[in-house]
Amino acid sequence: MSDYMFMLENHLGADQARTVSLVQSAATEAGVGLFLAGGAMRDMLGGFPIRDLDFTVEGDAIKLAKTAAQRSGARIVSTDEPRKSVELMFPGDIAASIGMARQERYSKPAGRPNITPATIHEDLRSRDFTVNSIALSLNRASLGLLLDPNNGLADLERKELRVISSYTLYDDPARLLRLIRFKVRLGFTIEERTRSQYDNARLAEMESHIPTKALLRELCRIADEPDPGLVVQALDEEKLMTLFSPALCGPKLNLGGLAKLLKAKQMIPFGADLRLENLGLFLYFLAEKLTPKEKAALVEKCGLGAREVELWQKLESRSRKLDRDLKSAKLQKASRIYQALSHVPGDQILFLLLRSSQRLVQDRIKNFLQKHLPAAMEITDRDVIAAGIEPGTPKFQKAKDELIATRLDARPRKIEPPPEPVEPPPPPPGPPSRFRGQATQPRN
Repeated sequence: MSDYMFMLENHLGADQARTVSLVQSAATEAGVGLFLAGGAMRDMLGGFPIRDLDFTVEGDAIKLAKTAAQRSGARIVSTDEPRKSVELMFPGDIAASIGMARQERYSKPAGRPNITPATIHEDLRSRDFTVNSIALSLNRASLGLLLDPNNGLADLERKELRVISSYTLYDDPARLLRLIRFKVRLGFTIEERTRSQYDNARLAEMESHIPTKALLRELCRIADEPDPGLVVQALDEEKLMTLFSPALCGPKLNLGGLAKLLKAKQMIPFGADLRLENLGLFLYFLAEKLTPKEKAALVEKCGLGAREVELWQKLESRSRKLDRDLKSAKLQKASRIYQALSHVPGDQILFLLLRSSQRLVQDRIKNFLQKHLPAAMEITDRDVIAAGIEPGTPKFQKAKDELIATRLDARPRKIEPPPEPVEPPPPPPGPPSRFRGQATQPRN
């Protein structure tokens, strides 16, 4: 095993590792070349958690994506026919993309690219930033081979963002937004020539050529950032937030609300599965200070579809039933609070934590996130198997729920205070001295 494969295995979660293995097996059967590239390699080599799995295929990527979806039960989120690329959501909420190795040639700035199939080396040489142009072979004959034609590994070590060509930010102006977003998330500096190209592109007002579809895609990416508020603040400082809506500036930019949202997210225990829809929450707090007319302008400017609008504007109404349920006097036991919240979408839970008018509701949500959920996560499948229940049987999940309820409702052990230290008795008095009151003469 190569060092890079060993590094990859140590960066992947269990669900991510299963996804990589499944796609790798399907590619081997289809006889196509498969590589892990883009953001997954940037994050792995840069020491960041791997957020998404980006596969590049020398062959029919759409066919491979459909095969992988059928075998795993993954959901196809979207398909980009011109680029032969598919976005998928695998079991365990593992986001992945499977795309054709391609070259994109632009006849004019911000024009429509001419897309042609290419080798993996040609694909990497035509990407945006060097740190995104690294790939790892997942093919049996060259497993673990690192491909880095643009020296992106050196830029990762220097913590610099550098464009690949002199026209990177002109060919696709949405990369202006992406550059700032990566700068904030990775904490990298922008290389001098790249900064010069950025400044020249801004002078040429290339940002005005970003298409609606690209604005929506970038808005979704910002919503998924670890700290969306920092990205929004950086884009505002660059006078780029008004691309999404002219009203998103000054006092109407709800940075305080986004900061509170971040604090709420940080209460979620690591590894917990709350089925969180980031976009709806992000848009709610981002646009909270906008008027109805300004919100409608945001929808039009970014081309928000019915699903995105519903995630955002119906969030409050979707959360009302949960708000009523959490006020119930029946929820006295920890296990009942856990049952009421464990299968609810995470965006509703965080929304009520921040916006419910009832202190009782907020307190029960805090207890769920900080006490009940971590305790429930301590009960594993091994505990159920140890109780004599076979996995895969109808009784398995029921038995696990019962073990969790028992753990949550158990009275905490009373911790006895340590005994007070007993002072030793004073030593008995010695015999009286014949020389009391007289000075002792030293011996010669």
